[in-house]
Amino acid sequence: MRQLRGQERTITGNRQTSWAFADAFVAEDEALRWARDRARETGLRSVSAGTGAALRLLAATAGAKAVAEIGTGTGVSGIHLLYGMRPDGVLTTVDTEPERQQFARQAFRAAGFAGNRARFIPGRALDVLPRLADGGYDLVFCDGDRMECLDYLAESLRLLRPGGLVVFEGVFADGRTVDSAAQPAEIQRLRELLRAVRESNALLPSLLPVGDGLLCAVKRG
Repeated sequence: MRQLRGQERTITGNRQTSWAFADAFVAEDEALRWARDRARETGLRSVSAGTGAALRLLAATAGAKAVAEIGTGTGVSGIHLLYGMRPDGVLTTVDTEPERQQFARQAFRAAGFAGNRARFIPGRALDVLPRLADGGYDLVFCDGDRMECLDYLAESLRLLRPGGLVVFEGVFADGRTVDSAAQPAEIQRLRELLRAVRESNALLPSLLPVGDGLLCAVKRG
């Protein structure tokens, strides 16, 4: 038993090392580092480098021309999405704080993107999303209020074309989602989201262990 426990510690250590290696596998440029610095200064938690790389990959795989983002922040996730999108693609990004969107504008410009590559909409996501076109998006990235995640899912199903992707960031919630201890309402809501995506006949789901958990699903045709 003692030997087995030692092996378990080794396996756990190797997994943690491998996870850290994978998360830093794709290097980030100066524009991304600048955006991350602004996020730290304003007390925001930006997506990890591994999560950003996954977003870039998903956008490229989908051949994304139109992407909707809930939660602009200071532009870290937006830059990754734009790097993966088609050269003529447009990112529509929504945030309740226009000041953060100003940082994102600067970050996008520093990354070399023309001003017409991003459409910034200040406001609450659930007020903005109903105004966006049905079936007009290739990918919807959700990094907003956890209490509204099920509403984001419903709006995403309307916004996405068949074969489009919906992606939710932070679904592990620092391990609290799978912790059996009593959890606040927002964690219960994340659990409901995971169940809803997994059981939906309209979606083909996968849960990627990058960053703080990336829940992805393709809208079936």
